[in-house]
Amino acid sequence: MSTTPPNSLLPYEEWAGRALRAVAVDALEHAAREGLPGEHHFYLSFRTDHPGTRIPGHLKAKYPREMTIVLQHRFWDLKVDRAQRHFSVGLSFGGVPATLVVPFAALTAFQDPHAQFGLRFEPEFEGQEDSAGLPEAAPAAEAPPAPEPPPAAAQPQVVSLDAFRRKRD
Repeated sequence: MSTTPPNSLLPYEEWAGRALRAVAVDALEHAAREGLPGEHHFYLSFRTDHPGTRIPGHLKAKYPREMTIVLQHRFWDLKVDRAQRHFSVGLSFGGVPATLVVPFAALTAFQDPHAQFGLRFEPEFEGQEDSAGLPEAAPAAEAPPAPEPPPAAAQPQVVSLDAFRRKRD
């Protein structure tokens, strides 16, 4: 009896990735509309080399592939545009204000440490099947230092699609 899963003609991985990304977009919309309640704050990692990502040149030079921003105390003009499939936000980098525009498809991670909630997803590049070998995200933006990691039992649950992917020969 074969243990290899059958090839699917339906794009389940793509659908699941899109659904997970929608959770991050919903959270951003809530924050844009109502602000961040209590101690909630977001870490957003995204591909800086993704088509449609617009960041200042000095940030692109410093983070040529991926970066992480923190939305907590010092951000402004957070806007989510579902029609254009991106969000924009104002942040300060080294005391210099900047506006970033990030396509939803460029997101690689979303985390709310206060809620101990996190998601990871593959960026969506048109015509690209595999985006393995991505570098780790580098922290950026003026923000308080990252909080101490909680004890092992209280670590955030990160959902990764890798566990559900078929192994390629």
